[in-house]
Amino acid sequence: MLSSGKFLIYTSRFSRQGERLKTVGRAVIKVAERLRADIEVSQRRDVLSIFVYYKNESKNAVPIYCDWGKSWSEEDVYHAIRSMIYTLSFHPDYTILQTIRKR
Repeated sequence: MLSSGKFLIYTSRFSRQGERLKTVGRAVIKVAERLRADIEVSQRRDVLSIFVYYKNESKNAVPIYCDWGKSWSEEDVYHAIRSMIYTLSFHPDYTILQTIRKR
């Protein structure tokens, strides 16, 4: 089965973000399942909040969500990420994301 790329979730090494990471992670999982994409989570020293990037096999990672200052619900995070992926699907380098447009 062809992979639709990978979601990269970066979280800060310096602050506790357990509940927020769970909320954002569940939202990413919903989108990733629709696209049959992989997910990678890593702690980083160069971030202060949770960031989500999308990367396909041949391109650089594209930022699609930043959790800085947000206390959104899982559903709000899901819709924000899905909206960014939907928009990205119109770019010629990311046509594999067009499955997000189907209901």
